[in-house]
Amino acid sequence: MASFWEYANPLKFMRTTDWLLPIVATAAVLVTATGLIWGFFFTPDDFRQGSTVKIVFIHVPAAMMAINAWVMMLVASLVWLIRRHHVSALAAKAAAPVGLVMTLIGLVTGAVWGQPMWGTWWAWDPRLTSFLILMLFYLGYIALWSAIDDPDTGADLTAVLCLVGSVFAVLSRYAAIFWNQGLHQGASLSVAPGTRMDWAYKAPLYTCMVGFGLIFLTLVLAGTRTEIRARRMKALVARERMA
Repeated sequence: MASFWEYANPLKFMRTTDWLLPIVATAAVLVTATGLIWGFFFTPDDFRQGSTVKIVFIHVPAAMMAINAWVMMLVASLVWLIRRHHVSALAAKAAAPVGLVMTLIGLVTGAVWGQPMWGTWWAWDPRLTSFLILMLFYLGYIALWSAIDDPDTGADLTAVLCLVGSVFAVLSRYAAIFWNQGLHQGASLSVAPGTRMDWAYKAPLYTCMVGFGLIFLTLVLAGTRTEIRARRMKALVARERMA
């Protein structure tokens, strides 16, 4: 049985993703399209929110992936700090722009959904504020990578930033529990007793969540491959200059 750590080898990673990436990308398109079409066109309007509620099929998966992307970056950063595997550092770097876009989608769709419900586009709600701060950490993470020429130093410093930003990823998920105030509703999906959402909405929402997860995986795999190629190119250019 092959060790998981074998995939930290750039050559092994590239060979595996050569055949894996098209499969994941195809699944991402099919599952996401199925979930969105099902959710937007084959679910009834909510008795209170009308058709506005259907934005949940974009908002919730995007917000979920915005937080989970940072968690993935945290794990990859810890692997880099502990084991010094370059692929993990590059995977964290590739995940950051995807997480940033997911965060933006979550904020924008939340504003569009919230305006008719709350009467305002924005409120300094604990969950909204922590989510906005998480977006700023994404921007800072990407900017820090761009500002440092030495890749190992960049990986070290961004890993530390990722550890700090993880606090706000947790707050974004559990702010409504930590602070019993604010406009944002509780979790749409929960393992706690009590029905928060009918299965007419749950089934397509779960499908969309899986689809967004596959989109994230597709983009991270593709981004990591790009980062590996870019690092190889820099190494070849540096070698030619020294020759």
